[in-house]
Amino acid sequence: MGYSRTQANLLGIDAFVNLILGALLLLFPAGALNVLGLPQVSHHFYTSILGAVIFGIGLALLVDLFGAARGIRGLGLAGAITINLCGGCALLFWLLFYPFGIPVRGQALLWSVAIVVLGIGIVELATKPWQEVGRNA
Repeated sequence: MGYSRTQANLLGIDAFVNLILGALLLLFPAGALNVLGLPQVSHHFYTSILGAVIFGIGLALLVDLFGAARGIRGLGLAGAITINLCGGCALLFWLLFYPFGIPVRGQALLWSVAIVVLGIGIVELATKPWQEVGRNA
């Protein structure tokens, strides 16, 4: 017993988004910040750590997606929902109440990320993964 087709698709999309964002921040912290128009920092420690965490979330989602049939568990859809809603709301808070003096492309990127992450979380929430009876924990 695993995910419904809709839930599996959402989990795959969520994993893909996390892997891409995480890889960009992890592998190119300085370059990614410049290209994306994001605020610069004095060092890239936190940027690369954030990238590693986001990438790890993507990997955990893939483990759950592809390992479920063999009893291997990763993060799971409920965990992804929690992370997406929490992260999206935190980013939205910063954008609304403490906007950075960053270029328009950076603002556009951050608003897009907030909308996509919150949107994925809301759509995932609508699939009601906690209502799956008989799914192995």
